[in-house]
Amino acid sequence: MLTKTEAIVLHSFKYGEQKLIVEMFTRQHGRLAFVVSLPKSPRAKLKKQYFQPLTLLQVAYDYRPQVQLQKMSEAALLAPLSDLYTAPSKLAIALFLAEFLFHALKGEQQNEPLFEYLLSAIQWLDGCEQQFANFHLVFLMHLSRFLGFYPNLEQVPGENYFDLRAGTFCVAPPLHRDFLMPQEASMMRLMMRMDLPTMHLFRMNREQRNRCLEVALHYYRLHLTDFPVLRSVDVLKELFNG
Repeated sequence: MLTKTEAIVLHSFKYGEQKLIVEMFTRQHGRLAFVVSLPKSPRAKLKKQYFQPLTLLQVAYDYRPQVQLQKMSEAALLAPLSDLYTAPSKLAIALFLAEFLFHALKGEQQNEPLFEYLLSAIQWLDGCEQQFANFHLVFLMHLSRFLGFYPNLEQVPGENYFDLRAGTFCVAPPLHRDFLMPQEASMMRLMMRMDLPTMHLFRMNREQRNRCLEVALHYYRLHLTDFPVLRSVDVLKELFNG
């Protein structure tokens, strides 16, 4: 069945001389893998530069549910990203997000609210000129809402610990090691209070921001099967010192 839909590139790698294997999250069918033939003609409808991580595309393909690799026939830029690949700090965030989403969205089916969230967040980052040091923290924590394990932030007096497995505050430490002590439990609430327009109001130094990132990634590892250690984290941790 011929399908035309919007898609976000997650990952691509060379396959033979003139082909790519491209992993995408599509609006119509969720996570899909494609085999893309790259013609040598400069007027071709498929261009190698379209398949960089987080590129936003309008694609056409013959959808076959039982086929592992879909065949793409057309691709065009949905919304050009003018700054994401040229500003070093944005590029580091983009490469982290692409690696993160490649693992976090495995097996994800059609989910239009999730697709809209990803689309708007990527475009927001591309267009933001300054004060986006907390972007990846906001992105990760709010993404959990769409994946089904958004933390329960309701709190009653005496609940000073945060159980990362259950995603809730608690009065006493749980009977496992995956929890936050009171001082860091408040950090979880802080992260969930931030959003894109207001995140610059929450001042953190590099050490605090990196600890928040470690907590967020640990939270994802507890809730997603076989979620790995990400290679791009070390570069991200060197960014932003205020």
